[in-house]
Amino acid sequence: MDEHANTHLIRQCYDSFFKGDIERLLSFMAPDIEWDIPQMEGVPFSGKRHGIEQVREFFKTMDDCQKPLEFHPGEFLVQGDRVVVFGHFEWAVNATGTEFASDFVHSFKIRHGQVAALHEFMDTHACVKAYGSGAGAGMARDEQPGRPSMH
Repeated sequence: MDEHANTHLIRQCYDSFFKGDIERLLSFMAPDIEWDIPQMEGVPFSGKRHGIEQVREFFKTMDDCQKPLEFHPGEFLVQGDRVVVFGHFEWAVNATGTEFASDFVHSFKIRHGQVAALHEFMDTHACVKAYGSGAGAGMARDEQPGRPSMH
């Protein structure tokens, strides 16, 4: 698969995520996908997963735990079977009512036209802090009306 097609594939993944169409998103993934989110104490959806079913559970758990305020993939770098995306996100944690924000890097590996691996890099400290007591972790979502959506 060429670099243009690999970029298009990842853009389709983000589009599916933005629309909340997790089944479509999963359809772009290899059955044996390796999904690596940093392991974070107190964050139920963190850690490594393997296979479509575990990635489906990741999205369900993440959706149960937090709501998106902003999600902006920005720069896409592509070389061969690797697509690296630099972006920014902000989330509101349901259990604590706090927000956290981070720049992120998503490194995707493509194999035979499917996403074979994802590795995420982010500010894990901000996330763990937001999932804790919330003290000093940020403002509650309702204190910031009119926050942008994921688009």
